[in-house]
Amino acid sequence: MQTASKTRSRAETNADLWEMDRAHALHPWTHFGSFEREGALVISRGQGTQVWDAEGRCYLDAVGGVWCTNIGLGRREMADTIAEQAMQLAYSNPFVDMTNEPAARLAAKLAELAPGDLNRVHFTTGGSTAVDTALRMVSYYHHARGNPDKTDLVARDYSYHGSTYLTQSVGKRPGDRIDEFRYKTDGIHHLSPPNLYRRPEGLSEEAFCDSLIAEFEALIARVGADRIGGFIAEPIQASGGIIIPPKDYLYRMWQVCQRHDILFIADEVVTGFGRLGHWFASLDEFGVQPDMITCAKGLTSGYLPLGAVIFSDRIWSAMAEGGARWFTSGLTYSAHPVACAAALKNIEIIEREDLLAHAARVGTYFEARMADLARLPLVGDVRGRKLMLCVESVADKATKALLPDVVNESKRISNVCESLGLLVRPIGHLNVMSPPLVITEAEIDFIAETLTVAITRVTDDLVREGYRIG
Repeated sequence: MQTASKTRSRAETNADLWEMDRAHALHPWTHFGSFEREGALVISRGQGTQVWDAEGRCYLDAVGGVWCTNIGLGRREMADTIAEQAMQLAYSNPFVDMTNEPAARLAAKLAELAPGDLNRVHFTTGGSTAVDTALRMVSYYHHARGNPDKTDLVARDYSYHGSTYLTQSVGKRPGDRIDEFRYKTDGIHHLSPPNLYRRPEGLSEEAFCDSLIAEFEALIARVGADRIGGFIAEPIQASGGIIIPPKDYLYRMWQVCQRHDILFIADEVVTGFGRLGHWFASLDEFGVQPDMITCAKGLTSGYLPLGAVIFSDRIWSAMAEGGARWFTSGLTYSAHPVACAAALKNIEIIEREDLLAHAARVGTYFEARMADLARLPLVGDVRGRKLMLCVESVADKATKALLPDVVNESKRISNVCESLGLLVRPIGHLNVMSPPLVITEAEIDFIAETLTVAITRVTDDLVREGYRIG
Protein backbone atom coordinates (compact mmCIF):
# COMPACT_ATOMS: atom_id res chain seq x y z
CA MET A 1 0.00 0.00 0.00
CA GLN A 2 2.83 2.40 0.86
CA THR A 3 4.54 1.74 -2.48
CA ALA A 4 1.35 2.40 -4.42
CA SER A 5 0.86 5.66 -2.54
CA LYS A 6 4.40 6.80 -3.34
CA THR A 7 3.95 5.93 -7.00
CA ARG A 8 0.67 7.80 -7.20
CA SER A 9 2.20 10.82 -5.46
CA ARG A 10 5.13 10.86 -7.86
CA ALA A 11 2.80 10.64 -10.85
CA GLU A 12 0.76 13.55 -9.53
CA THR A 13 3.94 15.55 -8.99
CA ASN A 14 5.07 14.85 -12.55
CA ALA A 15 1.74 16.05 -13.92
CA ASP A 16 2.01 19.12 -11.72
CA LEU A 17 5.47 19.92 -13.06
CA TRP A 18 4.26 19.56 -16.64
CA GLU A 19 1.32 21.87 -15.95
CA MET A 20 3.37 24.45 -14.03
CA ASP A 21 5.78 24.67 -16.94
CA ARG A 22 2.99 24.84 -19.51
CA ALA A 23 1.16 27.54 -17.57
CA HIS A 24 4.13 29.79 -16.75
CA ALA A 25 7.30 29.16 -18.79
CA LEU A 26 8.36 30.74 -22.08
CA HIS A 27 10.97 28.43 -23.60
CA PRO A 28 13.62 29.48 -26.13
CA TRP A 29 12.11 29.13 -29.62
CA THR A 30 8.63 28.34 -28.29
CA HIS A 31 6.04 27.44 -30.92
CA PHE A 32 2.97 28.67 -29.09
CA GLY A 33 0.31 26.43 -30.60
CA SER A 34 2.07 23.11 -30.08
CA PHE A 35 3.42 24.13 -26.67
CA GLU A 36 -0.01 25.07 -25.36
CA ARG A 37 -1.39 21.76 -26.63
CA GLU A 38 1.43 19.39 -25.71
CA GLY A 39 3.60 21.13 -23.10
CA ALA A 40 7.21 20.05 -22.61
CA LEU A 41 9.07 16.85 -21.87
CA VAL A 42 10.13 17.13 -18.21
CA ILE A 43 13.68 15.79 -17.73
CA SER A 44 14.54 14.84 -14.16
CA ARG A 45 17.90 13.04 -14.19
CA GLY A 46 21.01 12.46 -16.30
CA GLN A 47 23.98 10.13 -16.25
CA GLY A 48 26.66 9.93 -18.94
CA THR A 49 24.92 10.01 -22.32
CA GLN A 50 21.48 9.18 -20.92
CA VAL A 51 18.64 11.23 -19.44
CA TRP A 52 15.44 10.19 -17.71
CA ASP A 53 12.13 11.99 -17.85
CA ALA A 54 9.92 12.62 -14.86
CA GLU A 55 8.00 9.40 -15.55
CA GLY A 56 11.19 7.33 -15.39
CA ARG A 57 11.64 6.72 -19.13
CA CYS A 58 15.27 6.58 -20.29
CA TYR A 59 16.63 8.21 -23.45
CA LEU A 60 20.01 8.24 -25.14
CA ASP A 61 20.66 11.95 -25.64
CA ALA A 62 22.20 12.09 -29.11
CA VAL A 63 21.82 15.89 -29.04
CA GLY A 64 24.19 16.32 -26.09
CA GLY A 65 21.85 18.78 -24.40
CA VAL A 66 22.33 21.60 -26.91
CA TRP A 67 25.74 20.66 -28.34
CA CYS A 68 27.20 20.95 -24.85
CA THR A 69 27.29 17.92 -22.51
CA ASN A 70 30.74 16.91 -23.73
CA ILE A 71 32.02 14.98 -20.68
CA GLY A 72 28.60 13.48 -19.96
CA LEU A 73 26.15 14.11 -17.16
CA GLY A 74 26.26 13.12 -13.50
CA ARG A 75 29.99 13.58 -12.84
CA ARG A 76 30.46 13.52 -9.07
CA GLU A 77 33.77 15.39 -9.22
CA MET A 78 32.10 18.19 -11.17
CA ALA A 79 29.39 18.49 -8.52
CA ASP A 80 31.97 18.42 -5.73
CA THR A 81 34.08 21.10 -7.41
CA ILE A 82 31.04 23.33 -7.89
CA ALA A 83 29.95 22.86 -4.25
CA GLU A 84 33.42 23.45 -2.83
CA GLN A 85 33.91 26.64 -4.85
CA ALA A 86 30.46 27.91 -3.86
CA MET A 87 31.40 27.46 -0.21
CA GLN A 88 34.81 29.07 -0.62
CA LEU A 89 33.79 31.99 -2.86
CA ALA A 90 30.35 31.95 -4.45
CA TYR A 91 30.74 35.30 -6.19
CA SER A 92 33.35 37.95 -6.83
CA ASN A 93 33.11 41.32 -8.57
CA PRO A 94 34.80 40.95 -11.98
CA PHE A 95 34.84 44.66 -12.91
CA VAL A 96 37.83 46.96 -13.49
CA ASP A 97 40.59 45.72 -11.16
CA MET A 98 39.20 42.68 -9.31
CA THR A 99 39.48 39.00 -10.15
CA ASN A 100 39.33 35.61 -8.43
CA GLU A 101 41.53 32.53 -8.40
CA PRO A 102 39.49 30.24 -10.73
CA ALA A 103 39.06 33.03 -13.29
CA ALA A 104 42.78 33.84 -13.34
CA ARG A 105 43.71 30.16 -13.68
CA LEU A 106 41.12 29.55 -16.40
CA ALA A 107 42.25 32.57 -18.43
CA ALA A 108 45.81 31.22 -18.38
CA LYS A 109 44.62 27.73 -19.31
CA LEU A 110 42.58 28.97 -22.28
CA ALA A 111 45.56 30.98 -23.50
CA GLU A 112 47.61 27.77 -23.33
CA LEU A 113 45.03 25.77 -25.31
CA ALA A 114 44.17 28.39 -27.93
CA PRO A 115 46.23 28.55 -31.14
CA GLY A 116 48.90 31.11 -31.93
CA ASP A 117 48.94 34.42 -30.06
CA LEU A 118 45.38 34.15 -28.73
CA ASN A 119 46.57 34.86 -25.20
CA ARG A 120 43.88 37.25 -23.94
CA VAL A 121 40.47 36.25 -22.55
CA HIS A 122 37.24 38.09 -21.80
CA PHE A 123 34.68 36.01 -19.90
CA THR A 124 30.94 36.20 -20.55
CA THR A 125 27.85 34.25 -19.56
CA GLY A 126 27.49 32.09 -22.67
CA GLY A 127 27.88 31.88 -26.42
CA SER A 128 25.56 34.73 -27.37
CA THR A 129 27.26 37.19 -25.05
CA ALA A 130 30.71 36.00 -26.15
CA VAL A 131 29.88 36.60 -29.81
CA ASP A 132 28.16 39.90 -29.02
CA THR A 133 31.32 41.09 -27.26
CA ALA A 134 33.60 39.91 -30.08
CA LEU A 135 31.52 41.72 -32.70
CA ARG A 136 31.66 44.98 -30.76
CA MET A 137 35.39 44.50 -30.14
CA VAL A 138 35.85 44.73 -33.92
CA SER A 139 34.88 48.40 -33.98
CA TYR A 140 36.83 49.12 -30.78
CA TYR A 141 40.00 47.65 -32.27
CA HIS A 142 39.78 49.51 -35.56
CA HIS A 143 38.82 52.78 -33.86
CA ALA A 144 41.85 52.45 -31.59
CA ARG A 145 44.02 52.11 -34.71
CA GLY A 146 42.62 55.27 -36.30
CA ASN A 147 39.93 53.65 -38.49
CA PRO A 148 36.64 54.64 -36.78
CA ASP A 149 34.54 53.87 -39.89
CA LYS A 150 35.78 50.28 -40.21
CA THR A 151 32.81 48.79 -38.34
CA ASP A 152 30.83 46.72 -40.88
CA LEU A 153 30.47 43.00 -40.25
CA VAL A 154 30.29 40.10 -42.70
CA ALA A 155 28.64 36.75 -41.95
CA ARG A 156 26.96 33.98 -43.97
CA ASP A 157 23.41 32.93 -44.70
CA TYR A 158 22.35 29.90 -42.63
CA SER A 159 24.63 31.02 -39.81
CA TYR A 160 23.69 31.10 -36.15
CA HIS A 161 25.66 33.28 -33.74
CA GLY A 162 23.34 33.83 -30.78
CA SER A 163 20.11 35.47 -29.71
CA THR A 164 21.05 38.95 -28.51
CA TYR A 165 19.88 41.80 -30.73
CA LEU A 166 23.28 42.09 -32.41
CA THR A 167 24.09 38.39 -32.72
CA GLN A 168 20.69 37.51 -34.14
CA SER A 169 21.09 40.34 -36.63
CA VAL A 170 24.46 38.95 -37.72
CA GLY A 171 23.23 35.36 -37.83
CA LYS A 172 20.82 34.49 -40.60
CA ARG A 173 19.33 31.06 -40.17
CA PRO A 174 15.99 30.32 -41.89
CA GLY A 175 13.17 30.59 -39.40
CA ASP A 176 15.05 32.84 -36.99
CA ARG A 177 14.06 36.05 -38.79
CA ILE A 178 10.43 36.73 -37.89
CA ASP A 179 8.16 39.73 -38.50
CA GLU A 180 7.51 40.26 -34.79
CA PHE A 181 11.15 41.19 -34.09
CA ARG A 182 13.35 43.86 -35.62
CA TYR A 183 16.99 43.38 -36.60
CA LYS A 184 19.99 45.59 -37.22
CA THR A 185 20.65 45.79 -40.96
CA ASP A 186 22.99 48.76 -41.44
CA GLY A 187 26.60 47.67 -41.56
CA ILE A 188 25.85 43.92 -41.66
CA HIS A 189 26.40 41.88 -44.83
CA HIS A 190 25.73 38.23 -45.62
CA LEU A 191 27.42 35.88 -48.06
CA SER A 192 26.27 32.57 -49.52
CA PRO A 193 26.74 29.53 -47.28
CA PRO A 194 29.45 27.05 -48.34
CA ASN A 195 26.91 24.22 -48.63
CA LEU A 196 28.36 21.60 -50.97
CA TYR A 197 25.15 19.56 -51.07
CA ARG A 198 23.17 22.57 -52.28
CA ARG A 199 25.78 24.00 -54.67
CA PRO A 200 24.69 24.81 -58.25
CA GLU A 201 24.19 21.78 -60.47
CA GLY A 202 27.31 20.71 -62.34
CA LEU A 203 29.69 22.89 -60.35
CA SER A 204 32.78 21.12 -58.97
CA GLU A 205 33.84 21.57 -55.35
CA GLU A 206 36.84 23.61 -56.47
CA ALA A 207 34.78 25.86 -58.76
CA PHE A 208 32.16 26.29 -56.04
CA CYS A 209 34.87 27.38 -53.60
CA ASP A 210 36.24 29.83 -56.19
CA SER A 211 32.79 31.37 -56.56
CA LEU A 212 32.43 31.86 -52.79
CA ILE A 213 35.80 33.59 -52.53
CA ALA A 214 34.94 35.78 -55.51
CA GLU A 215 31.66 36.73 -53.82
CA PHE A 216 33.56 37.89 -50.73
CA GLU A 217 36.02 39.89 -52.82
CA ALA A 218 33.15 41.49 -54.75
CA LEU A 219 31.45 42.50 -51.50
CA ILE A 220 34.64 44.14 -50.26
CA ALA A 221 35.05 45.99 -53.56
CA ARG A 222 31.46 47.22 -53.42
CA VAL A 223 31.33 48.23 -49.72
CA GLY A 224 34.97 49.23 -49.32
CA ALA A 225 37.72 47.61 -47.27
CA ASP A 226 37.90 50.84 -45.27
CA ARG A 227 34.41 50.06 -43.90
CA ILE A 228 34.51 46.29 -43.30
CA GLY A 229 36.02 45.47 -39.93
CA GLY A 230 35.25 41.81 -39.25
CA PHE A 231 34.21 38.48 -40.73
CA ILE A 232 32.61 35.85 -38.47
CA ALA A 233 32.34 32.18 -39.32
CA GLU A 234 31.46 28.95 -37.58
CA PRO A 235 34.13 26.49 -38.80
CA ILE A 236 31.19 24.14 -39.42
CA GLN A 237 27.83 25.90 -39.56
CA ALA A 238 25.99 24.05 -36.83
CA SER A 239 22.30 24.90 -36.36
CA GLY A 240 22.17 26.15 -39.95
CA GLY A 241 22.54 22.60 -41.22
CA ILE A 242 25.92 21.07 -40.29
CA ILE A 243 27.45 22.77 -43.33
CA ILE A 244 30.95 21.45 -44.04
CA PRO A 245 32.81 23.98 -46.21
CA PRO A 246 34.72 23.04 -49.38
CA LYS A 247 38.40 22.18 -49.06
CA ASP A 248 40.51 25.31 -48.39
CA TYR A 249 37.43 27.57 -48.22
CA LEU A 250 38.06 28.85 -44.70
CA TYR A 251 41.78 29.27 -45.31
CA ARG A 252 41.16 31.27 -48.48
CA MET A 253 38.54 33.42 -46.70
CA TRP A 254 41.14 34.05 -43.99
CA GLN A 255 43.65 35.11 -46.66
CA VAL A 256 41.14 37.63 -48.01
CA CYS A 257 40.69 38.99 -44.49
CA GLN A 258 44.45 39.28 -44.07
CA ARG A 259 44.81 41.27 -47.29
CA HIS A 260 42.10 43.74 -46.33
CA ASP A 261 42.79 44.14 -42.58
CA ILE A 262 39.52 42.39 -41.65
CA LEU A 263 39.44 40.58 -38.31
CA PHE A 264 38.59 36.87 -38.62
CA ILE A 265 36.32 35.71 -35.78
CA ALA A 266 35.96 31.93 -35.40
CA ASP A 267 32.67 31.15 -33.66
CA GLU A 268 33.64 27.90 -31.94
CA VAL A 269 30.77 27.82 -29.46
CA VAL A 270 29.87 24.40 -30.90
CA THR A 271 33.14 23.11 -32.38
CA GLY A 272 35.33 24.01 -29.40
CA PHE A 273 36.38 21.57 -26.65
CA GLY A 274 36.40 18.31 -28.49
CA ARG A 275 33.46 17.99 -30.83
CA LEU A 276 35.83 17.46 -33.78
CA GLY A 277 38.59 15.87 -31.70
CA HIS A 278 40.48 19.13 -31.05
CA TRP A 279 40.38 21.80 -28.38
CA PHE A 280 39.59 24.22 -31.22
CA ALA A 281 38.85 23.37 -34.83
CA SER A 282 40.02 26.54 -36.62
CA LEU A 283 43.72 25.78 -36.91
CA ASP A 284 43.86 22.03 -36.24
CA GLU A 285 41.01 21.08 -38.59
CA PHE A 286 40.96 23.91 -41.14
CA GLY A 287 44.41 25.54 -41.03
CA VAL A 288 43.14 28.98 -40.01
CA GLN A 289 44.71 31.18 -37.31
CA PRO A 290 41.80 33.41 -36.26
CA ASP A 291 42.09 36.78 -34.56
CA MET A 292 39.39 35.80 -32.07
CA ILE A 293 37.68 32.62 -30.95
CA THR A 294 34.31 32.66 -29.20
CA CYS A 295 33.46 29.67 -27.04
CA ALA A 296 30.95 28.39 -24.47
CA LYS A 297 28.96 25.09 -24.31
CA GLY A 298 31.79 22.52 -24.08
CA LEU A 299 33.81 24.95 -21.96
CA THR A 300 31.89 23.66 -18.92
CA SER A 301 30.09 20.74 -20.63
CA GLY A 302 26.86 22.48 -19.69
CA TYR A 303 27.35 22.12 -15.94
CA LEU A 304 27.21 25.91 -15.50
CA PRO A 305 26.79 28.88 -17.88
CA LEU A 306 30.05 30.40 -19.09
CA GLY A 307 31.39 31.88 -22.30
CA ALA A 308 34.63 33.50 -23.41
CA VAL A 309 36.22 35.57 -26.15
CA ILE A 310 39.83 34.48 -26.66
CA PHE A 311 41.65 37.14 -28.68
CA SER A 312 45.12 38.00 -29.90
CA ASP A 313 47.89 39.94 -28.21
CA ARG A 314 47.80 42.21 -31.26
CA ILE A 315 44.18 43.21 -30.55
CA TRP A 316 44.96 43.78 -26.87
CA SER A 317 47.99 45.95 -27.73
CA ALA A 318 45.96 48.12 -30.11
CA MET A 319 43.11 48.61 -27.65
CA ALA A 320 45.45 49.25 -24.72
CA GLU A 321 47.88 51.55 -26.53
CA GLY A 322 48.52 54.69 -24.52
CA GLY A 323 46.73 53.27 -21.49
CA ALA A 324 43.95 55.89 -21.49
CA ARG A 325 40.99 53.94 -22.91
CA TRP A 326 38.24 52.12 -21.03
CA PHE A 327 36.74 48.84 -22.30
CA THR A 328 33.16 49.56 -21.30
CA SER A 329 31.69 46.10 -21.76
CA GLY A 330 31.07 43.29 -19.30
CA LEU A 331 28.48 41.44 -17.27
CA THR A 332 27.70 40.93 -13.60
CA TYR A 333 28.41 37.22 -13.98
CA SER A 334 31.56 37.57 -16.11
CA ALA A 335 34.37 35.41 -14.69
CA HIS A 336 31.99 33.87 -12.15
CA PRO A 337 34.24 31.91 -9.77
CA VAL A 338 31.98 28.85 -9.57
CA ALA A 339 31.53 28.65 -13.32
CA CYS A 340 35.28 29.11 -13.88
CA ALA A 341 36.06 26.37 -11.35
CA ALA A 342 33.65 24.08 -13.21
CA ALA A 343 35.40 24.87 -16.51
CA LEU A 344 38.82 24.07 -15.05
CA LYS A 345 37.60 20.72 -13.74
CA ASN A 346 35.89 20.01 -17.08
CA ILE A 347 39.15 20.65 -18.98
CA GLU A 348 41.04 18.50 -16.48
CA ILE A 349 38.64 15.60 -17.15
CA ILE A 350 38.96 15.98 -20.93
CA GLU A 351 42.75 15.90 -20.61
CA ARG A 352 42.93 13.07 -18.07
CA GLU A 353 40.55 10.78 -19.97
CA ASP A 354 42.01 11.71 -23.38
CA LEU A 355 38.52 12.55 -24.64
CA LEU A 356 39.83 14.44 -27.66
CA ALA A 357 41.39 11.26 -29.04
CA HIS A 358 38.30 9.27 -28.09
CA ALA A 359 36.05 11.77 -29.88
CA ALA A 360 38.19 11.55 -33.02
CA ARG A 361 38.16 7.75 -32.94
CA VAL A 362 34.51 7.18 -32.11
CA GLY A 363 33.54 10.13 -34.33
CA THR A 364 34.98 8.32 -37.33
CA TYR A 365 32.81 5.32 -36.46
CA PHE A 366 29.81 7.63 -36.07
CA GLU A 367 30.37 9.04 -39.56
CA ALA A 368 30.51 5.54 -41.04
CA ARG A 369 27.36 4.29 -39.29
CA MET A 370 25.34 7.37 -40.17
CA ALA A 371 26.45 7.14 -43.80
CA ASP A 372 24.47 3.90 -44.05
CA LEU A 373 21.26 5.95 -43.71
CA ALA A 374 21.86 7.50 -47.14
CA ARG A 375 20.36 4.38 -48.76
CA LEU A 376 16.90 5.19 -47.33
CA PRO A 377 14.49 6.78 -49.85
CA LEU A 378 13.71 9.80 -47.62
CA VAL A 379 17.37 10.66 -46.95
CA GLY A 380 18.98 13.12 -49.34
CA ASP A 381 22.23 13.74 -47.50
CA VAL A 382 24.10 12.58 -44.42
CA ARG A 383 26.85 15.03 -43.55
CA GLY A 384 29.04 16.29 -40.76
CA ARG A 385 32.31 15.53 -39.11
CA LYS A 386 33.16 13.45 -36.05
CA LEU A 387 30.54 14.15 -33.35
CA MET A 388 28.35 16.66 -35.19
CA LEU A 389 26.24 15.10 -37.92
CA CYS A 390 22.85 15.55 -39.55
CA VAL A 391 20.45 13.73 -41.84
CA GLU A 392 18.65 15.87 -44.44
CA SER A 393 15.29 14.61 -45.65
CA VAL A 394 14.16 15.18 -49.23
CA ALA A 395 11.16 14.22 -51.33
CA ASP A 396 13.34 13.44 -54.35
CA LYS A 397 16.96 12.31 -54.20
CA ALA A 398 17.71 13.29 -57.80
CA THR A 399 16.41 16.86 -57.65
CA LYS A 400 17.02 17.33 -53.89
CA ALA A 401 13.49 18.79 -53.69
CA LEU A 402 12.20 19.23 -50.15
CA LEU A 403 8.85 18.19 -48.79
CA PRO A 404 6.43 21.02 -47.94
CA ASP A 405 7.26 22.57 -44.56
CA VAL A 406 3.81 21.64 -43.27
CA VAL A 407 4.75 17.95 -43.48
CA ASN A 408 7.29 18.52 -40.67
CA GLU A 409 8.92 15.17 -41.34
CA SER A 410 11.98 15.86 -39.16
CA LYS A 411 9.77 16.37 -36.11
CA ARG A 412 7.85 13.22 -36.96
CA ILE A 413 11.14 11.32 -37.15
CA SER A 414 12.30 12.73 -33.80
CA ASN A 415 8.94 11.81 -32.24
CA VAL A 416 9.36 8.17 -33.29
CA CYS A 417 12.95 8.21 -32.02
CA GLU A 418 11.76 9.60 -28.69
CA SER A 419 9.20 6.80 -28.37
CA LEU A 420 12.06 4.33 -28.90
CA GLY A 421 14.36 5.94 -26.31
CA LEU A 422 16.46 8.25 -28.49
CA LEU A 423 16.64 12.05 -28.57
CA VAL A 424 17.60 13.72 -31.86
CA ARG A 425 17.04 17.36 -32.77
CA PRO A 426 14.67 18.34 -35.58
CA ILE A 427 15.66 21.58 -37.38
CA GLY A 428 13.76 22.35 -40.56
CA HIS A 429 14.23 19.30 -42.78
CA LEU A 430 17.16 18.02 -40.72
CA ASN A 431 17.66 15.68 -37.80
CA VAL A 432 20.78 16.83 -36.00
CA MET A 433 23.03 14.92 -33.60
CA SER A 434 25.88 16.09 -31.36
CA PRO A 435 26.32 13.43 -28.67
CA PRO A 436 28.64 13.70 -25.67
CA LEU A 437 32.30 12.95 -26.31
CA VAL A 438 32.04 9.92 -24.01
CA ILE A 439 29.64 8.08 -26.33
CA THR A 440 30.49 4.47 -27.13
CA GLU A 441 30.36 2.52 -30.39
CA ALA A 442 27.50 0.43 -28.98
CA GLU A 443 25.52 3.59 -28.33
CA ILE A 444 26.26 4.79 -31.86
CA ASP A 445 24.90 1.49 -33.17
CA PHE A 446 21.70 2.15 -31.22
CA ILE A 447 21.41 5.63 -32.76
CA ALA A 448 21.87 4.26 -36.28
CA GLU A 449 19.42 1.40 -35.79
CA THR A 450 16.79 3.58 -34.14
CA LEU A 451 17.02 6.28 -36.80
CA THR A 452 16.64 3.63 -39.49
CA VAL A 453 13.42 2.41 -37.89
CA ALA A 454 12.11 5.96 -37.36
CA ILE A 455 12.88 7.18 -40.88
CA THR A 456 11.37 4.04 -42.41
CA ARG A 457 8.16 4.41 -40.37
CA VAL A 458 7.77 8.06 -41.27
CA THR A 459 8.45 7.31 -44.94
CA ASP A 460 5.73 4.64 -44.95
CA ASP A 461 3.31 7.08 -43.32
CA LEU A 462 4.08 9.78 -45.89
CA VAL A 463 3.52 7.39 -48.78
CA ARG A 464 0.16 6.37 -47.29
CA GLU A 465 -0.72 10.08 -47.06
CA GLY A 466 -0.07 10.46 -50.78
CA TYR A 467 3.45 11.92 -50.85
CA ARG A 468 5.87 10.62 -53.45
CA ILE A 469 9.24 9.80 -51.86
CA GLY A 470 12.51 8.90 -53.53
